[in-house]
Amino acid sequence: MESTKINTKPKKEKVKRKKSDIIFTVIFAIISCFWIYPLVMVLINSFKDKTYITLEPFALPSEESFIGFDSYDQAVNTKMDFMSAMANSLIITILSVFLILFCTSMCAYYLSRVKTWYTKVFYYLCLFSMIVPFQMIMFPLSKVTDMLQLNTPFAIPIVYLGFGAGTALFMFTNFLKSLPPDIEEAAMIDGCGPIRTFFSIVLPVMKPTIISVGILETMWIWNDYLLPYLVLKIRDYKTVPIVIQYFQGGYGRVEWGAIMASMVITITPIVILYLFLQKYIIKGVLSGAVKG
Repeated sequence: MESTKINTKPKKEKVKRKKSDIIFTVIFAIISCFWIYPLVMVLINSFKDKTYITLEPFALPSEESFIGFDSYDQAVNTKMDFMSAMANSLIITILSVFLILFCTSMCAYYLSRVKTWYTKVFYYLCLFSMIVPFQMIMFPLSKVTDMLQLNTPFAIPIVYLGFGAGTALFMFTNFLKSLPPDIEEAAMIDGCGPIRTFFSIVLPVMKPTIISVGILETMWIWNDYLLPYLVLKIRDYKTVPIVIQYFQGGYGRVEWGAIMASMVITITPIVILYLFLQKYIIKGVLSGAVKG
């Protein structure tokens, strides 16, 4: 009798876990529908005529409202030069993310291994940059960037480095603090210097955190509107969010079809990138939150 009781308890616990997993899966699936629904509505309305978008925004395309890819053609071939804006956004995003990852990863390695009073001060100053509201510095920032000629797609990544360094440095430093220095010490005994040790041993181990930080910074920079609008020369350089805002013309005229189509084009690469690398984001965020 005792043996049968002992054997039935694990089975009951497994059944309870399965039921709870099913319940939580259903709940989170319903919640996720509320997040996906706006994206689906943008996709549906991108194939509808602009009059039907305002009259029937939640209806599926019908024979009267369906216009195919005309809105996409209008968005790409408009006078706003959407493809040039895509190129500018791509250049800014790639250079900014590379600069943030390259500089902050090496800086975090130094701060996590060299423990002095000035490294602590520098670390907390970088964290303080995450707290300062952007509205407090945006007007002085626009004047300084004009003076230093940082108002081009190839120079604005330096500005993004200053704003994105806080989050990246925080995650990298906390992850490196959780790593034991035994492997690094063994590499140094074999003759590796700090730079070679970082690129050969530490950097490969940081892969999940690097990917997660890269995705977060990419989503922020790609969708950013205010900083490029304040810093860039708008007449010469526009990003995708700026061009989308320009589809709203004067006297209340709004090209809803072109706006929906351009939003779909803008969202698609980020969604694809996120779907392929989402497992690394979870690993990187968890590993970067081990120590504080």
